Amino acid sequence: MKILITGGAGYLGSILSAQLMKAGHEVRVFDSLMYGGESLLALAGQKGFEFHRGDVRDGAAVKAAVHGVDSVVHLASIVGDPACARDPQLARAINLDASLNLIAEAQSAGVGRFVFASTCSNYGKMVDTSVLATEESELRPVSLYAETKVGVEKQLMSLPPKPMAATVTRFSTLYGLSPRMRFDLTVNEFTMEMLVRRKLVVYGEQFWRPYVHVRDAARAVAMILETNTELVAGQVFNVGDTGENYRKADLLELIRKHIPDAEVKTVAKAEDPRDYRVSFERIRRQLGYTITRRVKDGVAEIASALEAGLISDPSNPVHYNVQP
Repeated sequence: MKILITGGAGYLGSILSAQLMKAGHEVRVFDSLMYGGESLLALAGQKGFEFHRGDVRDGAAVKAAVHGVDSVVHLASIVGDPACARDPQLARAINLDASLNLIAEAQSAGVGRFVFASTCSNYGKMVDTSVLATEESELRPVSLYAETKVGVEKQLMSLPPKPMAATVTRFSTLYGLSPRMRFDLTVNEFTMEMLVRRKLVVYGEQFWRPYVHVRDAARAVAMILETNTELVAGQVFNVGDTGENYRKADLLELIRKHIPDAEVKTVAKAEDPRDYRVSFERIRRQLGYTITRRVKDGVAEIASALEAGLISDPSNPVHYNVQP
């Protein structure tokens, strides 16, 4: 296939681009390079790889980007609650308005598959976290980021299954090493702070989230692209593993096994707008998807890379969507 990846230079996109190239697909990345393009240097110049620099709000650039591709993977967005809260107008313009236009342009261009990166944070604050959220559970977005994702989901799921097979992936919180490394994601942040700075302040250690390695997230997208469209058209898939729902207190326990001497201060927080545990049975049952890495593996690989000096300056702004 010839596959367009919007946001292909990002944390997930750079991993996915490399995986799809290795699998023999042609990849066209469309990215504004907000955080630089170094993550794509290993792919640049390879046969079957194209790069289009552009903004998803630019209609003409989007039209050119979707021309001649078989599939679209839409990752480009202002990612996370803090980044969206910093500039709500920009977040709506990119995450919602530009996404809806991309969908329309993909339809007009005759694209056969469209995979949209959404989030498990759409489940918001669950009434009872002893009950796992499924793809059929009520969506309770409590942030602008989640609201924009739900808006795009609704548009995609209203489309007929043909001629463009649309699929939504609700990702768990990502972690792990990537060519565009991030240290503003919980597992990555906690590991780096405890190893490099030897101290960490944690707020609301009792609230639940699911986690998935960035490489396993990319594998899920690749699997959807390579699966018969009848099995994925009009489908929503939570991406992760049911056993990988954790509280922050659980994460600290895992990280302390690698970094036992860090000073950790926990600050009580009675309320958190997001508190959810998620089931990943559908993607396992329907697609045969299983993860290859668990949080403990991600902690080990991040700690190893930092100790080896492979990431020279974890404080570099390029590693953060919003500066701490």
